Amino acid sequence: MKHKKVSFLLCLSMLFGMLCQAEAKAPKYKLIWKEDFNGNRINEKYWSKIPRGGSEWSVHLSDHPSLYEVKKGKLMLHGVQNNGILPNDTADYLTAGIYTKDKFTVGYGKVEVRTKLEGAQSAWPAIWMLPQGGRWPEDGEVDLMERLHKHDYIHQTVHSNYTEVEKETKNPPYGATPKCNPEAFNVYAVEILPDSLVFSINGKPTFSYPNIHKEGQYPFGTPYFLLIDMQIGATWMEAPDPNDYPIKMTVDWVKVYELEQ
Repeated sequence: MKHKKVSFLLCLSMLFGMLCQAEAKAPKYKLIWKEDFNGNRINEKYWSKIPRGGSEWSVHLSDHPSLYEVKKGKLMLHGVQNNGILPNDTADYLTAGIYTKDKFTVGYGKVEVRTKLEGAQSAWPAIWMLPQGGRWPEDGEVDLMERLHKHDYIHQTVHSNYTEVEKETKNPPYGATPKCNPEAFNVYAVEILPDSLVFSINGKPTFSYPNIHKEGQYPFGTPYFLLIDMQIGATWMEAPDPNDYPIKMTVDWVKVYELEQ
């Protein structure tokens, strides 16, 4: 009996030590910016409207004021049919998006965005990050959240030269599709650490992408800016259903933390 008691106490001591060690290794963060969308306009110190571009995600973006709404501590990014809103614009749909490019970046740290999404055929709202001054895909891309159509799950994905050029998407797996209720408010987050990217929804880990130290596999930790946009359509999607629009993406808040070394 004494032997069993000693063994039990030894196991208990080892377990306590492991828990303490795990707690000691847990990353510590310092909040460096919180955006509550107070007021009645976008805070231009941190945000700019994303200009239209030639990529599929940006071909419908517009700076038209009707697409951007800030009230009661929320930001609404709208996606609509272009029924005379911009009569000289050839785009069938118009969307809104903001980013912190050239204004605010984060290296190692944590980013959280609380948002609610409306679904529609070919809707493609996204929360993601790109390197400041970098090149794609060499310098990476981190997708905290992409929702397609009316799906009850979202995409969380990592892009780099390793995944896009070398097509190494399984070693390690470069993405996940966790289920959630996107039409309720959810907190989508990523932790950018030297050894891994850790994704979560409402504080629950959903996917981890480890640094396996392969060339071009882990370009993360350099300054990245944040993009939040209401996208519509792409050649790899079915055409939008006009009956589903207008829709909007509602953003409650954004929090950015710096990793304490």
